[in-house]
Amino acid sequence: MSSALPADATDDVEIAPLTEPADGVGRVVDTPQALARVVEAFAAGSGPVAADAERASGYRYGQSTYLVQVRREGAGTALIDPVPLPDLSALGEAVGDAEWVLHAASQDLPGFTEHGLRPASLFDTELAARLLGMPRVGLAAVVADTLGLGLAKEHSAVDWSTRPLPEDWLRYAALDVEVLVAVRDVLAERLAAAGKSEWAAQEFEHVRTLPPAPPRVEPWRRTSGSHTVTGQRRLAVVRSLWEAREANARQRDVSPGRVLPDRAIVAAAKALPRTVPQLVALPEFATKGARRRAPVWQQAIDAALALDEDALPSTRGPRTDAPPAPRAWADRDPVAARRLDAAREIVSQLSQEHSVPSENLLQPDALRRVCWTPPRPAGAPEIADFLRGRQAREWQIGLLAERLATAFAEV
Repeated sequence: MSSALPADATDDVEIAPLTEPADGVGRVVDTPQALARVVEAFAAGSGPVAADAERASGYRYGQSTYLVQVRREGAGTALIDPVPLPDLSALGEAVGDAEWVLHAASQDLPGFTEHGLRPASLFDTELAARLLGMPRVGLAAVVADTLGLGLAKEHSAVDWSTRPLPEDWLRYAALDVEVLVAVRDVLAERLAAAGKSEWAAQEFEHVRTLPPAPPRVEPWRRTSGSHTVTGQRRLAVVRSLWEAREANARQRDVSPGRVLPDRAIVAAAKALPRTVPQLVALPEFATKGARRRAPVWQQAIDAALALDEDALPSTRGPRTDAPPAPRAWADRDPVAARRLDAAREIVSQLSQEHSVPSENLLQPDALRRVCWTPPRPAGAPEIADFLRGRQAREWQIGLLAERLATAFAEV
């Protein structure tokens, strides 16, 4: 059904580099007066609003937005600095119920919401590319596939909190929204030809209305390499160092990984140094910054070493209602394991049939849950309700509920 090009199709297409915005690179909008002019222009514009945002991931603490790019027919492109202009709600009100076009919208919408930008409707070019089975879904690849244009991405990982922003960074930012509406139009045509327009509409609305993710339980357990740390006492050191690093990073507005790498936390947890000299003797603490703050890290280690036994973290992690890891299913519940095998085969077949990645047909967690604890009875209506409760979209339920019910009955 998909009208996507084959994996190597763009290799035979001449790609024209996109190097300069049609309207040039204007001044960054960083005053109320300049923002008022942008609001007026976008209110008078027409059609969808192409939008993007730049963060300083890996440099600053958190995921704050440091540049907002918007473009609309008749209004041109505006590059807005949300640091001095944190309230951009007037821009959202100016465009009313116009559709917003973003690439990988789930990354930018939380930041937009913080600044008062709440699109009334959405078209996500990355999600559209996924539903079409396109082999590469990054913005540059999608622009090349749909328009035959080459979009440079050399500034995607720079520190966007830098002020003033260099001219070539601003040019890059403006180009990110330059052709986004044109890309949207091509993808919309392909979705219609593939019979997937309704699927896409449901996916876009799901992303647009998705509530903020709840805080993680025991986020320190996501420390890279912590799975190699054994024993409750050493895990307590991981937790204590992670919390100390988090506080330091938040206070300094620096990415935690720049304050202290995960590998240093893990190394200290394994070595259990009792003094600052022992700590800085570890190779992972040889950097100037780690040595300068070594007393802070040693204090965190000492606090963990002094904890009572009943205050130590569990080696098994927090209790959740999630199913166990699938590798354990055959021993713990062989019937559930067979349900999972059958369900995965169904999803795999549908993925090939419709040229949609398996994870976009149904969230893997929802698939595992319905296989581990299916509703009783496990008929199609009951499975449909179960999946609906796990935020599956109606197009996904329509493809899967009946098939899963049949497979579960056979198992």
